[in-house]
Amino acid sequence: MTGSPYTVFRSRRAVLPEGERPADVVVRDGRITGVLPYGTAVEGEVTDLAGLALLPGLVDTHVHVNEPGRTDWEGFASATRAAAAGGVTTIVDMPLNSIPPTTTVDGLEAKRKATDGQLFVDTGLWGGAIPGNTGDLAPLHAAGVFGFKSFLAPSGVDEFPHLTTSQLEAALTELARIDALAIIHAEDPAVLDAAPRRTGPHYADFLASRPDDAETTAVATLLEIAGRTGARIHILHVSSAAVLPLLRRARAEGVRVTAETCPHYLTLAAEQVPEGDTAFKCCPPIRDESNREQLWQALADGEFAAVVSDHSPSTPDLKHLPRYGGSGDFAAAWGGIASLQLGLPAIWTEARRRGFPLADVVRWMSSGPAALAGLARKGAIVPGHDADLVAFDPDADFTVHPEGLHHRNPVTPYSGRTLTGAVRTTWLRGRAVSVDADAEPTGRLIARGES
Repeated sequence: MTGSPYTVFRSRRAVLPEGERPADVVVRDGRITGVLPYGTAVEGEVTDLAGLALLPGLVDTHVHVNEPGRTDWEGFASATRAAAAGGVTTIVDMPLNSIPPTTTVDGLEAKRKATDGQLFVDTGLWGGAIPGNTGDLAPLHAAGVFGFKSFLAPSGVDEFPHLTTSQLEAALTELARIDALAIIHAEDPAVLDAAPRRTGPHYADFLASRPDDAETTAVATLLEIAGRTGARIHILHVSSAAVLPLLRRARAEGVRVTAETCPHYLTLAAEQVPEGDTAFKCCPPIRDESNREQLWQALADGEFAAVVSDHSPSTPDLKHLPRYGGSGDFAAAWGGIASLQLGLPAIWTEARRRGFPLADVVRWMSSGPAALAGLARKGAIVPGHDADLVAFDPDADFTVHPEGLHHRNPVTPYSGRTLTGAVRTTWLRGRAVSVDADAEPTGRLIARGES
């Protein structure tokens, strides 16, 4: 290493693909060049983490940045600053709720332009499959989107309508032809329409309006069409454990299907939701304690490809929160959880209590999402990968104060909760990321196949 600008990250708790052990992680020009026994790297500037764990940067493949068009909800600067503060070094942005949505090449270019000079972490983009844009899918794929999101029920925004069953089949047929990944919000609109609807502040009423059957019916339809078309599909934000037997059966039959769940489904439960606290509203919803236990068992059994945030913030007025003068009406409130900065400590708090090691958390939140999106140089501390790293204190407790978070609007269901695990430093390609207001963003816009 003589004469070369190497940096050594030294930790007694490096979380590597084979597990946790002491190691020297050697970095040059933004890439990991070696993983050596602890204390053996003799040249280069040493960053000694002492008792802190060294993790690969997290990869969050389910983030709604909302820019351009709804930047008062969130934006690239605020979202990626929050990501870095939470140990997330790569995000993939959803094709809505931006205006225009990322459903045409022109929409993709508008989104790319909006990222200029604003990225604190590396950022990729999903495309969208909506009614009438089947001819746009191949050009978008060639332009570098990571895959295509669709809704099977209304999305909540008019410019991103949901697919009917026949439209879904047309989209999946085309995506199978070009071998592109389809990522699906799976709730059945007929089941939702038939469910009881009551306004007001009672969470039980909202939960009844989004029953388990909405997920299972939609997933069953999706799996049947995917089996016939040969499409690769990924089920987004699974909240209902009733979906799991359907996925097991489909995999056994050769359907190319994966699934994810989210920190809020694993760490929160319907019984905990306070009256009128619409910060907890999301679709599909947070379900009961028994359901949460089944999701944890599925996670332990390797049934989920990833745990990702589904960060979907809005302005406080759209959440109708009483503390901001709102009604607390769950039926009227925007359905989205803001948690991008808090996913790692939220999951670690619950995982540690259940006896899971940090290596499992890394698999769920870093290497798993990286593999899902095809990010070949992300998600693990191995030679050749980008030196996206996190110094993490697994024993530190802190209380969540929304005003101290970096996403644009101070709304989160974790407000006032004590979580365990604090991100001390995040490095992107070997450089520490500052999230100060005057810091220079150093993240890159990445396309499918580039990393």
